[in-house]
Amino acid sequence: MATVKVSDSSFQDDVIGSDTPVLVDFWAEWCAPCKQIGPALEELSEEFDGKMKIAKVNIEDDPDTPAKFHIRGVPTLMIFKGGEVVATKSGAHAKEKLAEWISEHV
Repeated sequence: MATVKVSDSSFQDDVIGSDTPVLVDFWAEWCAPCKQIGPALEELSEEFDGKMKIAKVNIEDDPDTPAKFHIRGVPTLMIFKGGEVVATKSGAHAKEKLAEWISEHV
């Protein structure tokens, strides 16, 4: 399963209401570190298919959700379980570190 684009209008259903844990990548088109981790997140979405969804929210296209969660920099990654934030990580990280972090929350 590839990463899923989530908008302000779909966040409630796609993330908060999800039966599966969801990693949300808050990112921007102009953000070099966001582009750096993009391919790793795509690969991880395949590796964790069925265990965790990986969603992307563009902070410029959909500013309401990042504001609600006090996103101050990108990339910011948040893991949601049962509609609640259970973990947050900022900045770019190696795929292996991201996989370890995700594994702690599936």
